[in-house]
Amino acid sequence: MDAPPPTLKGDELSSTNPATGEVIGSVQVTSTAELDAIVERAWAAYHNSGWKSLLPHRRALVLNAIADGLVAEKEALATLQMKDNGKPLAECRGMVESAIGTFRYYAGVCETLETSVTPQRGDYVSFTVLEPFGVVACITPWNSPIMNDATKVAPALAAGNAVVLKPSEDSPLLAPELARIALAAGLPIDMLQVVQGRGAEIGAALVAHPDVRMVSFTGGTTTGRAIGRVCGTKLIPVALELGGKSPHVVFADADIEHAVAAVVAGIFGSAGQSCVAGSRVMIEESVYDEVLAKIVERTKSLRVLAPDAAGVEVGPLASFHHRERVVAFVNRAREEGGRILCGGEPPTGGDYDRGAYYLPTIIDGLSHASLTCQEEAFGPVLVALPFRDEADLVEKGNGTAFGLACGIWTESFKKAWRVGRALEAGSVWVNTYKQSVTTTPFGGFKNSGIGREKGVDGLRLYAQVKSMYFGLHEQPMPVAR
Repeated sequence: MDAPPPTLKGDELSSTNPATGEVIGSVQVTSTAELDAIVERAWAAYHNSGWKSLLPHRRALVLNAIADGLVAEKEALATLQMKDNGKPLAECRGMVESAIGTFRYYAGVCETLETSVTPQRGDYVSFTVLEPFGVVACITPWNSPIMNDATKVAPALAAGNAVVLKPSEDSPLLAPELARIALAAGLPIDMLQVVQGRGAEIGAALVAHPDVRMVSFTGGTTTGRAIGRVCGTKLIPVALELGGKSPHVVFADADIEHAVAAVVAGIFGSAGQSCVAGSRVMIEESVYDEVLAKIVERTKSLRVLAPDAAGVEVGPLASFHHRERVVAFVNRAREEGGRILCGGEPPTGGDYDRGAYYLPTIIDGLSHASLTCQEEAFGPVLVALPFRDEADLVEKGNGTAFGLACGIWTESFKKAWRVGRALEAGSVWVNTYKQSVTTTPFGGFKNSGIGREKGVDGLRLYAQVKSMYFGLHEQPMPVAR
């Protein structure tokens, strides 16, 4: 079964359950006129609600109350996300937990973050304070809606901003729920508003709006470049978390059992729809055949099931039109001479025929220069490559336009240190993979983006530094000095 991208019926955008092909809900599309009114209300709330001048510990109370609201509706939100984008229910529960933790973390950062008193060099005392930008735009992708929404909204609110949140047209149902919960938790009205519609239309209008002072975007590199150009013209800050083609490295001295499990989890968890998916497994030549055979064996045993089925390990892709892109990616790999070791097609029969499923796929036999090894599939597709030594590994590992993450499996600390420092990636996992916590900065090198979300600096991302000087002069200031 194939289905088109989300459909616009008049002023409504529909959401389709990728596990069943059924329309599960719809949202009103935001018009350009409505966008102007939303931004105007956001500025009014920013100036008049008292949120930006609220003492940090008071702001923190509201952020914690939002977390409490998410806790109260955890199961309903997880189920809604499962239907909205097809991830297994267990993953969706984990993402709601992540959102809860994010609001709690930034409540803590909000009331404890310190600025600096700078060294005195004259008859004055100087120090810094953080000021919000005003109205910021947060644009999130379809793969992890509630988690990505929280990653942007929580620190932006903690910094004192008003937020206009634009979710993906492929997963539009979670953002309005977050806004509703935030309002019920005590966030002043219009401090968090949601706009809906296609990225090329309402998303572009939001970024270009003259009264939006900062933009945070997570999504594809092509769109990120376009957003960056607009923000550059406007001279406003932009944070971009973009694509990846992350190498997952297995040395001969690795714990092979653990490495194989991590490689499979690192690419096929979330059906590969993760920016940090380890989509290039790079195996030392001396153990290449052995390790690759084990990865293929484990992959063939993965349970591809409906997202609410018991024991599900891989659910459907998030949309039918995204599955078509993955099909085209694998077909091109075949044309480039790639060998399909497993998968390479949608499963058929029963529930599979109703949903946007695709079998976990492993490809080898390709040159590292091939498009398959260079471009992001953003699906359950793993390409395998051998490497001779550290120099060969680093050359190939860095040999794409991306630099988001990498994994390294070795029992040698010194080797892990050398390779981890040499690879161009924002996150390096040694003897683990795909760990991400709110307390630790996250972002990419090269075409994988600019700026860092999460951690204390994740709040600073949404604030601008102001330097203040208090004079201590005993005598009037001379003109020339």
